[in-house]
Order: sequence, then structure tokens, then C-alpha cells
Amino acid sequence: MSRQIRIEASGEDTARVPLLTSHLEDSLDSDEGEIIFERGGEHNHYVQTTTHKKLTYEEAVDEAGFGLFHGLLLVVCGWANASDAVEILCVSFLLPTARCDLKLSSSDMGFLTAVIFLGMMVGGYMWGYLADQRGRQKVLVMSLTINGVFGALASFAPWFWLFLLLRFISGVGVGGSIPVIFSYFSEFQPRLRRGSMISALASFWMAGNIVAAGLAWLVIPRTWIHFSLGGMDFQSWRLFVALCSVPSLTSALIFKLAMPESPRFLMEAGCETEALQVFKRMFALNKRGGHETFSMCGLHVSSEKKRDSRGGGTHTEHFVNMLRWGLKPIRELFVGELASRSACLVIIFYCISFGYYGLWMWFPELFKRTEVGGSPCANMSRLQIQDNQSCYPVKTAVYMEGFVTAASNLPGNIFATLLMDAIGGKVLLCCSLLVSGMSVFLIYEVKTKAQSLLISCVFSGVSVVAWNALDVLGTELYPTPLRSSALGFFTGVGRVAAIMGNVVFGQLVDTNCAIPILLVSALLVTGGITALRLPHTKQTELT
Repeated sequence: MSRQIRIEASGEDTARVPLLTSHLEDSLDSDEGEIIFERGGEHNHYVQTTTHKKLTYEEAVDEAGFGLFHGLLLVVCGWANASDAVEILCVSFLLPTARCDLKLSSSDMGFLTAVIFLGMMVGGYMWGYLADQRGRQKVLVMSLTINGVFGALASFAPWFWLFLLLRFISGVGVGGSIPVIFSYFSEFQPRLRRGSMISALASFWMAGNIVAAGLAWLVIPRTWIHFSLGGMDFQSWRLFVALCSVPSLTSALIFKLAMPESPRFLMEAGCETEALQVFKRMFALNKRGGHETFSMCGLHVSSEKKRDSRGGGTHTEHFVNMLRWGLKPIRELFVGELASRSACLVIIFYCISFGYYGLWMWFPELFKRTEVGGSPCANMSRLQIQDNQSCYPVKTAVYMEGFVTAASNLPGNIFATLLMDAIGGKVLLCCSLLVSGMSVFLIYEVKTKAQSLLISCVFSGVSVVAWNALDVLGTELYPTPLRSSALGFFTGVGRVAAIMGNVVFGQLVDTNCAIPILLVSALLVTGGITALRLPHTKQTELT
């Protein structure tokens, strides 16, 4: 890291030393240090000492090592990712029972499953932009807190419209934590391990899915868990909603008390001292018990600190400037070499979100229709199961099947984690979308509950590979100043698709069930073909 050159001269040779040292100085990189001259005794001693050179971000991450810190980071960020999954997917487990208490039609259920995605669409870009301006850690604390608080309040809503409103605000919080958590996590990872670590983080979505399904299976069928609260009958499904907010609240508390800011963000913000402290913390945990010393003493950082350049003036001018600066990252996504990849990701996020969420949120309801009518497309109005007698006692088989479907993500997560760095996200994304699209096509031919469960498990296990690959590609395709904004924008596009998917299912599931199922299949295949145009990002450096 450092070197020293000693030049001794005396007499008339002294006059030549400045020429020699000038040549040496020109041959050194300016970041490698400085030249120091010393004179002593009869001779002139010229000593050139170069201090430790300033490290780039990738060099600093490698210097900090890989170990315990990254393991703890994976658990903390994974729990945050799981909490988002719990909050989103819990609604799907409410439908078989809450439809009676809230007197919901199929269209109402479509709006109920869609409203959280509407909130996520609103919050996704807003939080992503703030994360690029103000920092990842602060935004995660705020978004997770909003998610948990309003998710818990929804359990006490006596009216459907209020329940919708509170679920919407909870969705605003979820919309911030999902894109930001991946930006935050990726900016601590060494290049050669980034793909597999992001894939491992994405696998915690499965953990959240299992938690939601397990809680539903454990709590909702216990219909004796109910009491009167201000004239409202607090049923077991409401307790389930309240418990689903616990992961978000605990995650927000952990980030507030224990987690540092992203070192990549701090370097871009010109905060060299703070970034060094984070790297020292990483080194101390990763080299715990070893004899190595932390030798990093300088970083290449941005010359200016981040600032919010929205200008002043009247309130109208302030709003216009704020809107202009807020939309600036979106414009930058579609300029130059980023334009083609951004266009591809818009299509892919739309296709996979419409297909996955449009179908997944309705799986418990489709299971119930198969059990009662022998087909996932059975007409529930005709079968007259919307009255209270059909909702109670709760059929536990529906929640058992949801739990099995959630657990079927495990093989796909293991496969993606092990092969992400070896194969690359592009190949995995393309193949998994094509296969999952073909598996959805078979749902229309399902005639028994066993067949329905098998197909849903195949779809779940394969589609999760696509999500993991998309999480990796999304973080590696964009530079640090745009990363969270880009992920927030694309997840916003995905939320629009998820809303449309759930509304379409709600409107057509009783009359033309084949249309949304076949549409999901076609969109997933389209997304797989579009993925072929994305660049390879395997083991690329973050910019």
C-alpha cells in the first residue's frame, strides 16, 4: 500500500537531486501520496514517502472483508423483506372469511387485493427518490413504520371503506421498503458475491409468505378468538391482520437502533469520514478474532455533498421546482444506454407483476372454488357460498394448501441462490418466466383439488426464480445516484400491473374465468422473451 525511496547526495550532486525528484513526482499517481525531503549530517537525504492511496468503493468493500457482518445484514434486511411479503399477502388469506363479515362481492375482493398495490405505486417512486437524496437507512425506518402502524390499525376498521383506506396507506409504506432494501443491501456486498447474496435476500420473501400462511392457518380457523369492541365483532381474521404488522414494526426498530447508512451512498454524498466508519465497523465484525489490522485511510468520494436543489420562490414555483427535480431521475432512465434496458424492464415488471400478483392473491379463493365446485373457475354466486354459513366454520384445508404453496418456493430460492453468480440473472429470468407462463396455462385444465395444488406449487417454485433474478438485475443495471429511484419507478409500474391483474380477476372470475388465466400465461411468456434483450450483468461492478 505504501513505498519509500531514499536519495542520498553530497557536493555537486546535490544540484541534480531536484531534477531527479521532479521526475519521480511526475511518475507517481497523485492519489498515492506525497514526497517528503529531509536533510541531515554531511549529506542531503531525500526521502519520498507515499501514504496509503485512496480506495475506490469496490476496493474498500474488498478491504472490509466478507463474513459475520454480511450474515447479520442478510438476516436484518431479510426480515424487512419478509415483513413486506407478510403485509401484502395477508389479504389473500382474508378473503374466504372476511368476505362474510365485510359483506364483499367478488368485485369488492378484487379492489381489496388491489388497493395495497395502489399504495405501493404511490409510495414506490417517492420513497426511492428520497432514498437517493436523503439516505437509504432513514427511508427504510420511515416506510417500515408506516407499513406496520397502518397495517395494525386496519384490523380495527369496522367499515369496508375505512379498511381499504388504511390498507392503502400501509401500501404506501410497503412501496418504499421493497425497492430501497435491495439498493441498501447490495451496496454492502463485494462484487463476486453480490448476485448470490441478493438472491438470498430475495428468498426471504418466501419466509414472509410462509409466515403469513402459517399465521393464517394457526389463527383464522380459531373462531373462538373473538370479542365485541365498540359494537364491532373482533373476529379471528382481524387478530391475524394485527399480528401481520409485527414484522414491519420490529424491522423498523432494528434499522433505527442498529443499522448504519449505506457506505456507497455516503461516498456519493461526499461523506468520507462517515463512510470510513461504516467500513471499519464491517471490518471489525468480519475479522473478529483475527490479527489483521484495518489499513484503509482514505476513500474516493464525490466532491460535493448531496443537496436538494429545488430552489425557492413562491409556493407555486417551489412546487414546480420540486416536481421537476422529482421527475428528473425518470427522465435520466430513458436517456442514452439506459433507455433500452429501462424500456425492457418496464415491460418485464408489468408482465410478471400482472401475472404473479393477479394469480397469487387469488390462490386461496381458487382453492376454495375447486373444493366446492370441482374447478377453480366454479361460479361462487351460483354455488351460494357467500353467506355466513359457508364462511363458518372455517375450512382449514384452504390455509394448509396456502402454506404448502408458500413452502414450494424453497427449491426455487435454493436454485437461484446457488446459480445466480454462475449463470447470471438474465438467463435465469428468461427461462423462469417462460416456464412459469406455460405452467399457468395448465391451471385452466385443472379438475381436482390435488391438480390445482400441484400446478400452483410448480408456478410458485418457478416464478420465484424470476423475481430473484429481477432483483439482482435491477440493482446492477443502474448507477448509485439512480438505483433506488429506478427500482422505485419499476416497482411502481409493477404495482399498476398488480392492480389491473386483481381488478381483472375480480371482474371476470365469476363469468369468464379463462380470460384472466390465459392472459397471465401470455404476459409471462412475453416477459421472458423481452428479457433476452437485457445486457448480462454477471459479477459486474456497481457504478
